Amino acid sequence: MDSLRWKPGKSFGPVLKPLDIYLLESKLELHPILAQKYDDFRLEFNLATGQTIGFKGKEERVFTMKDETATLPRITELYIITKSSPWCTIVRNPEGVTLADVCRTLWKDYTDLTLTEPEFKDLSPREQDRIQRMALRREAGGFASAFSGMWGASSTVSFSRCKRIDWLYGKTYFDGLERDDDHAKKKLGFAAPNVFKLRLGE
Repeated sequence: MDSLRWKPGKSFGPVLKPLDIYLLESKLELHPILAQKYDDFRLEFNLATGQTIGFKGKEERVFTMKDETATLPRITELYIITKSSPWCTIVRNPEGVTLADVCRTLWKDYTDLTLTEPEFKDLSPREQDRIQRMALRREAGGFASAFSGMWGASSTVSFSRCKRIDWLYGKTYFDGLERDDDHAKKKLGFAAPNVFKLRLGE
């Protein structure tokens, strides 16, 4: 990886807005760390805790590249969708979206935002129960088993205490971003160079 190309700063070309990307028909190059294609640093990012570290083989490394740009050319907005949830996370930075922006925004979106009543009611009773139990385990600090029979109906939580992170059923580890225009069209109704699909793992 030519690391100098990704460094923070204003001397690496313009920062494109969404309309610029469309008008110029720009093709974006995703930072190899976000694509999980950089052997010297494999990002381990947990959406539930916000913790970001890296590994080269079994050697743990500090995430010193967090301020590098997420794409080339640099962009002001990046859209992230996933098959694991119905939402679209929009990452914004007028100076150009960075690796830290991507991680921070995903973490905040999934841990700060609660489910709305329509979102919750659109689920089957079984899915509602699973999410409520995940919320219960999260609130108990992970010590309660989300699927244990010891939890009765009185131990479940209301939908207003269920967060987006609970929807993921523990599949909270970042496994990379990729372009998937077919999935983008199904979810958003359109595809664009700044729309990426998030892969998640346990």
